[in-house]
Amino acid sequence: MGSDLYMKLRSYLKEHLQKLLQNRDPNEPLLEFYTREWGKYTRASKYIDHIFRYLNRHWVKREIDEGHKNIYDINTLALVSWRDYLFMTVHHDVMVSVLGLIERQRNGETIEQSLIKSVVDSFVSLGLDENDSTRATLDVYNQYFEKPFLDHTEVYYTNESKTFLAENSVTDYLKKAEARLDEEDTRVQMYLHESSRHPLVSKCETVLIRAHTTVIQDEFQALLNNDQVEDLKRMYGLLVRVPESLEKLRTVFEAHVRRQGDAGVDRVYEAAKNAEANDATGEKGEGDEEEEEKPKPKKKGAKAAPGADVAVDPKIYVEALLEVHTKYNGLVHNAFRGESGFVSSLDKACKEFVNRNKVCVSGSSKSPELLAKFCDSLLRKSSKVSDDGEVEDVLNSIMTVFKYVEDKDVFQKFYSKMLAKRLVNQTSASDDAEASMISKLKEACGFEYTSKLQRMFTDMSLSKDLNDNFREQMVKVHDKEDLLDFSIYVLNTASWPLQASASGFNIPEDLVKTYERFQGFYQNKHSGRKLNWHFLLSKGELKANYCKGSKAGYTYQLSTFQMGVLLQYNSALQFTWEDLLSSTGLNADTLSSAMSTLVKAKVLLISADAKLGSPGSSYELNLDFKSKKVRINFNIPGKSEAKAETEDTRKTIEEDRKLLIQAAIVRIMKTRKVLKAQILMTEVLNQLSTRFKPKVSDIKKCIDILLEKDYIERKEDDKDTFSYLA
Repeated sequence: MGSDLYMKLRSYLKEHLQKLLQNRDPNEPLLEFYTREWGKYTRASKYIDHIFRYLNRHWVKREIDEGHKNIYDINTLALVSWRDYLFMTVHHDVMVSVLGLIERQRNGETIEQSLIKSVVDSFVSLGLDENDSTRATLDVYNQYFEKPFLDHTEVYYTNESKTFLAENSVTDYLKKAEARLDEEDTRVQMYLHESSRHPLVSKCETVLIRAHTTVIQDEFQALLNNDQVEDLKRMYGLLVRVPESLEKLRTVFEAHVRRQGDAGVDRVYEAAKNAEANDATGEKGEGDEEEEEKPKPKKKGAKAAPGADVAVDPKIYVEALLEVHTKYNGLVHNAFRGESGFVSSLDKACKEFVNRNKVCVSGSSKSPELLAKFCDSLLRKSSKVSDDGEVEDVLNSIMTVFKYVEDKDVFQKFYSKMLAKRLVNQTSASDDAEASMISKLKEACGFEYTSKLQRMFTDMSLSKDLNDNFREQMVKVHDKEDLLDFSIYVLNTASWPLQASASGFNIPEDLVKTYERFQGFYQNKHSGRKLNWHFLLSKGELKANYCKGSKAGYTYQLSTFQMGVLLQYNSALQFTWEDLLSSTGLNADTLSSAMSTLVKAKVLLISADAKLGSPGSSYELNLDFKSKKVRINFNIPGKSEAKAETEDTRKTIEEDRKLLIQAAIVRIMKTRKVLKAQILMTEVLNQLSTRFKPKVSDIKKCIDILLEKDYIERKEDDKDTFSYLA
């Protein structure tokens, strides 16, 4: 009974579907016929399924449980019948109509999307698992809809992209491709099955992007040159879909940033060079503190290395580096979404132009030197940047450049010397800013890098307490009139990069008493310690009451060496060069340096036709000295002194590096005991890379030194292998 009923229903459905096709109006559009009849048929099949519910629950269930594969529940039977007797006949023509509609929509026409949606739903519904009639599959949809749809899409966009590129610019094509990809993504949402999203997008990426990768990549340089950020963003958004295509862009980007960095430094160098040339030909102003040294004539045939002798303004130089980094760092994050490959390319390019440019032609140590000098100018009281927040921003910018500096030991050496001067001369603008900078350096390079810098501040604090104790004691045992306004810094030799003067010095009688009092006070407090006096860094003030042009007199701000010279004039108005050499105890170069400012300012009058420091020249105190200022600063280091100090610092760096290399070699050999020369070189380079990049020749020299000192030895049977000697 159940079998007969089931078979008659199946026959009825077959006849019904065949009649539908036979009676179809040939003038009616196929899609309208198909979607209308599909809707009616699926509604009717649900009613039939409800009517035959008893048959489904008993006979159909038993047949399916017994493994009869051609038996389905009534609703599924209706779908199978539609697939076998109507769909298989018309599916090709239906797809031709559907693809025609989609092409019209792609061409900008408005279509009836519900027709395509209904067709897609029918294709999806007809997917049935032959082994399990209760499970649906996408086999019908994939085979009869998705495959022809993707093939048609490929042909359409292949033709369109070739034609468009031939008639339009690459930037216009990027906009077109971006719009098309968005359209196809929206198409999935409107009427395609979700499973088609990935294959459709993948097909479009292949046709619209991968097939034209070379053309798109070739446009990248032009977009960079013209700063077309939106187009670069669009290009990246497209090419990121083809990951292997980005490597060429990263390479081009790195080279471009390197060129821009070099160009920025070149402009700074040329401006500094032109400024020096103008200064050399122009007249000196009245307020100049020291005469320019006349350049020595160059030997014939000798050529100065570019960048070697040009004094570049540290602020302008660092700002030029930052300008390039800031610009392209913004581009990386805005246009390239902060992609790690472009970040790496930016870092490599910045590292190159920061350490190897026209200013750094003599070596990569020039950048850290100028960076340290910029820090010094920022952290001084004379800095034009006074707002704490603004100072913090500039310090962060400085650390950005510092990150790319290879010779971090050079920065450390110059920074520590300049910090020492700021602290000793009390020219530091803010303790908070100083602490912030040291904290940033510690975070970047570790505790060891900043340990001495932090100890400097500890010494300053201890010196303050020491001064207070000394003053209290002096007030108790001496009359107020017998005391000078005196303060001193007692600093730990190991922490402070200060060099004592090579010259001797006779302490003036006016200062001896205070000198001896403090010496005795300190020895009583710390009997085992020895004080080394740095008169070169000392300074003081003298009250000048001799000037006829001023009733109130002047206050001279002087170095201790200058004080030593002027205090001689309390006993006479005129001295010869030899007299001053003898009375001050200074050597000729130091005395000449101390007196040059005094002579130029006409505090001392040099004998007629004599040059400073010439034998027999005499120096008279100018009683007619006049100045608009009441307090006059003569303690101004000359350019030659600053240059000499810089050279001394560089020499110190080279000596320190030799010791660091030797220490690294000993550490490695002590751990490894026996090591090949090449491996030893590699490990030394790796260990020291965070501080500086040692030359291979320097490492070899240090190995030879350690061989002589018997720290290591060559193996007799293998001269290329070293052994550690305990």
